[in-house]
Formats: sequence, structure tokens, C-alpha cells
Amino acid sequence: MSDSERSPRVAAFGRLRTWARGVKRDVQALYLAAKDPRVPWYAKAMALFVVGYALSPIDLIPDFIPILGYLDDLIILPLAILLAVKLIPPEILAEHRASASASNGGSGHRLAAAVIVLIWLALGLLVLSALLNEVGP
Repeated sequence: MSDSERSPRVAAFGRLRTWARGVKRDVQALYLAAKDPRVPWYAKAMALFVVGYALSPIDLIPDFIPILGYLDDLIILPLAILLAVKLIPPEILAEHRASASASNGGSGHRLAAAVIVLIWLALGLLVLSALLNEVGP
């Protein structure tokens, strides 16, 4: 493969990497904005929903479904982020984006992901318990 064939691929990969970093930054900024008292309640609710969905190991469309499984990662999540960003006042969002860009993420992401997994496990156990009680001995 020549350099002229490789260059567009490298450039496209670079744009994709930049986009992914922007999504990661925006998810972290939404988390910070959800804790900010200056943000309206409905924007906080949407921001928390988006952050929870982004960190959740369970997708709306399971990834094992060919092609459709990645729609939530490529379309649904970015659209939800866009909606949440539109609900937050621009000056507050800019402040939290700067904070998110300044931090490297660190262990906060792992802690948040662990909390989301624990919530899903608790909900699963609750549903299982309800099903077992309904069936009964």
C-alpha cells in the first residue's frame, strides 16, 4: 500500500479519534453539569440519563445484533448528548467542558461505571426475586 493510499485512512482515523475524545469529554462535562446548582432540573435529569446510558454495560440495541447493534453507539448516544448539551446554558457547559478537558478522567470513570453496574445488578436481582415469588413453590 502506497503512502497516498494510506494518508486518507490515517486522516479519517485521526478525525474519528478526535470525535471519540469529544464524546468522552462531553459525557464527563454532562456529569459535572448535573451536579451544578445553576443548571435547570430538566437539564440535570437529561444529563444524568445520558451519563448513565453512556456508562451502562447494557445497550438499548444489543451489540451482538449485526450492524444494528452499534446504532446506539453511533447515533443514539451522540443525539442524546446533543440534546442534553442544548438544555444546559452555554456558559455553564463551557466551564464544565474546560474542567473535563483539564482532567484525565482518572478513577472517577471506573467508580461511576461500577455504580452503574451495581444498579443494573440490583435491578436484575429485584426482577428475579419478583419472578420467583410469583412462580412460588
